[in-house]
Amino acid sequence: MSGQDRTDEMKAREEASIVQTYTRQPLFIVRGSGARVWDGNGKEYLDFVAGIAVNNVGHCHPLVVEAIKSQAEKLIHTSNLYYTENQILLAEELKRLTGMDRAFYCNSGAESVEAAIKLARRATGRSGLVAAEASFHGRTLGALGATYKSMYREPFRPLNEACFVPYNDVEALKGAVDQNTSAVILEPVQGEGGVHVPSPDYLRAARDISHDAGALLILDEVQTGFGRTGKWFGKEHSGVLPDIMTLAKALAGGLPMGAMLAAESVSEVFQRGDHASTFGGGALVSAAALATIRVIREEGLVKRSEELGAGLRSELGKLPHREVRGLGLMVGLEVDADCGQVVAAAREKGVLLNNTSQNVLRLVPPLVVSREDVDSVVKVLGEILG
Repeated sequence: MSGQDRTDEMKAREEASIVQTYTRQPLFIVRGSGARVWDGNGKEYLDFVAGIAVNNVGHCHPLVVEAIKSQAEKLIHTSNLYYTENQILLAEELKRLTGMDRAFYCNSGAESVEAAIKLARRATGRSGLVAAEASFHGRTLGALGATYKSMYREPFRPLNEACFVPYNDVEALKGAVDQNTSAVILEPVQGEGGVHVPSPDYLRAARDISHDAGALLILDEVQTGFGRTGKWFGKEHSGVLPDIMTLAKALAGGLPMGAMLAAESVSEVFQRGDHASTFGGGALVSAAALATIRVIREEGLVKRSEELGAGLRSELGKLPHREVRGLGLMVGLEVDADCGQVVAAAREKGVLLNNTSQNVLRLVPPLVVSREDVDSVVKVLGEILG
């Protein structure tokens, strides 16, 4: 069977067996290594989607693979009725990296946001939430209420919906936060919304506005964490320590894992039985997360993200565009073109890209990507846009 026939077969079988909630590209991926993946025909692609900012250490990094294999031979899962070492070691590591005090483990970004919202309501006794326009915090019911696009929320109303204000607008935030607000939830850089970077003082102002009203500040670092923006976490660009932060995506090197971190004074309001996750912080995913953090540290990927990201933005700025924006290797390119068509054309040339809207391309490659790979992608985009 040819590679195309195999792809067509998989497409038909997927449509017959899986709930149709995804618009998939016509590509059947069978293998990945570093910043590259291969399809069923053996064609190689530079992956500048990286699982949507998940594969920060690349596909199948040897240290992560070895950690998973080694742990799988000893213990894959046991319930949170018992103590396991890896989740404790990981919590201690996350505390050191983030400056937060306690961790709660779950399985995804949406779940970490759910936990954050639930904790904020428990800590403040309030139900209101303030979020930003163009925000994306997940699609479970609680997180969906803080996700901006009405097309996501409309079919599932009524929801506990946030009050939405323009991103990077301090005065609008002041006007929205009141005595019913449990928390303000913000992304340090908006990802799904089009890679929007706030002014340096915006998150600091958000913290002060929240605290003045007796509310909490939640920073959603699901996409901006673990070196993506050229810092370990996006909050470091503003020097802000939130009350609660959410993590997922790159946390476990490609395995599904999320975490909510909180300050001691906030986390202590959660009592036994208030929240739980059967698979949260399991031995296997925690081993993968520890290995992922080790790779990021030992290979200097945070600094690499900062340097290569600056070079990428500089080179993209030479192409036809409206705006180039981003931090580190989290880059948005706004163009006068149908980005869906650009994504398709790039795929034919062996480059995987993602567009967050009709006119914005999002480039979030693995942090192990080379300078030569970056140059190759810019060249392909130049051919398509030029």
